[in-house]
Amino acid sequence: MIDLAIIDYILIFSFFAISLGVGFYVSKKSGKSSKEYFLSGKTMPWWLLGVSMVATTFSTDTPNLVTDIVRNNGVSGNWVWWAFLLTGLLTVFIYAKLWRKSNVDTDIEFYELRYGGKPAKFLRAFRAIYLGVIFNVLAMAAVTLAAIKIGQVMLGLSALETIGLAGIVTVIFSTMGGFKGVVYTDFILFFTAIIGGVGAAYYCVNLPEVGGLQNLLVHENVVGKLSILPDFSNTEAIITLLIIPLAVQWWSAWYPGAEPGGGGYVAQRMLAAKNENHAIGATFFFNVLHYALRPWPWILVALTSLVVYPDIASIQEAFPNVSQDKLGHDLAYSAMLTKLPSGLLGLVIASLVAAYMSTISTHLNWGSSYIVNDFYSRYIKKSASEKELVNVGRISTVLLMIVSATLALILQNALQLFNIILMFGAGTGLIFLLRWFWWRINAWSEITAMLVSGIISILFNFTGLGVWAFGGIDTETNLEVLGILPGWATYPVIVLITTISWLTVTYFTRPEKLSTLTTFYHKTQPGGPGWKKVLEQSNEKFEKKEWNVPSGILATILGCFTIYGALFGTGYWIYGKYLKATIITIIVIILSFILRKLWFRIKSDIF
Repeated sequence: MIDLAIIDYILIFSFFAISLGVGFYVSKKSGKSSKEYFLSGKTMPWWLLGVSMVATTFSTDTPNLVTDIVRNNGVSGNWVWWAFLLTGLLTVFIYAKLWRKSNVDTDIEFYELRYGGKPAKFLRAFRAIYLGVIFNVLAMAAVTLAAIKIGQVMLGLSALETIGLAGIVTVIFSTMGGFKGVVYTDFILFFTAIIGGVGAAYYCVNLPEVGGLQNLLVHENVVGKLSILPDFSNTEAIITLLIIPLAVQWWSAWYPGAEPGGGGYVAQRMLAAKNENHAIGATFFFNVLHYALRPWPWILVALTSLVVYPDIASIQEAFPNVSQDKLGHDLAYSAMLTKLPSGLLGLVIASLVAAYMSTISTHLNWGSSYIVNDFYSRYIKKSASEKELVNVGRISTVLLMIVSATLALILQNALQLFNIILMFGAGTGLIFLLRWFWWRINAWSEITAMLVSGIISILFNFTGLGVWAFGGIDTETNLEVLGILPGWATYPVIVLITTISWLTVTYFTRPEKLSTLTTFYHKTQPGGPGWKKVLEQSNEKFEKKEWNVPSGILATILGCFTIYGALFGTGYWIYGKYLKATIITIIVIILSFILRKLWFRIKSDIF
């Protein structure tokens, strides 16, 4: 526990006050209609939406997760989430314009635009609860768990005290301000979070125990963790940390904020944009900041923690008041922050408060939009007034906060939950990519993928089947079991089974009605050979346009090299490898000009 100075309290409570002020300021306009409450009337500019996406993904659990990864698997372990850049850029150059053209109010509403009949109706209702409540609650619980750990380590607060303080303020401004309150507050919180993260990294690197950047990089606890790529002599590490994420995970997994084809709160921001151009600009801006630059302050703090707190025992010794069930490597980030001086400490705590509030408020508004738009107004009370819908949104916001906070009291670490969510979405991502471009996919395809992925994940992770197949500890005998397949095969096997299942069901069930397919095509105009049969059968005449998906894929590839290059280049500048850093920086600049030229070509095709 640390003692805060007056300046620290001023900084922390100022942000609470600003957030509440923004919420109350926009509450009157946000409460006019459900479209205002959840999408701000679809008038948002790209730069504000892009900043909001970045702020949302900088949650209190993110630096904890990165710290957990670095301490266990080194810097290269971050490829488990860096790989999602591929789907992020596909969303930018291919799917953002399609979402905006669909003109739906949520990505769940998409189901009754793309599919028809009772299966589509069931899918929309089920996914609204499945994602808006269950998955959403899991994600918020991870964020709240991180806040609890920060409160315990840094401020000596109990779990209930942390939830009571940060959670109540967040739910008040989220309930009052709606989406506009969330986005406006995100703009302020983003800069606070960035400044706090960079300040913390700089100070931790220069602690006497660490001795500066040069000493950190040659320390025996750190030197083996620095590589940005896994050790190529370690086959299992290469497969687990690099090959599976880049070859399988990015396109096959559903994960909040990195959904293949766009979805969730990223889709919500694209749908809230002024037009297609603003939707594309927002998502590109988000991906650049999220992957290229922001990870390094967290990584540096994680590396310094290996010097100051080399193992969990040293963390426990330094913070004996932390409950046993919350001990883990992810605590090291909070532990390092206790070393900060007054002023900077207050700023960093304020930045973590900002990160928590930004992420939770987004999830609350996003989840509530599903409950209201895709469940309540669609199936419970179709005649509900706009005022009633806003009130239901506010009530569901409060309930989501209560449930997620309760679950956070049970969980132990962020990486645990990250893996669970990743497994439950395994194998579903390919549908989200193809459903725009292949007419044959139907509602039963998605229902099958969702159910099979969930069932197989439960069997492999929570029963003896997973131990028998992939090895582990038998809970009955407490003995280690080798299994018939290597442990890294778990995820690809789930993806394979899920993919075979939904493809089989697709071909053994009827396609969607021609009228449903032509209506969808007319509205979104995805183009491509996957719609050739529908266009031939339809009596409607569609305007022929150049199919810009090949250009979008090329832009995605160039964008990946550019952003990964910026990621590597930043790392090499930090590591003091100036020749490599200079070469990569020059390449990144050249690729940026090429990408810009390609983007203008795609833009002219779209608009």
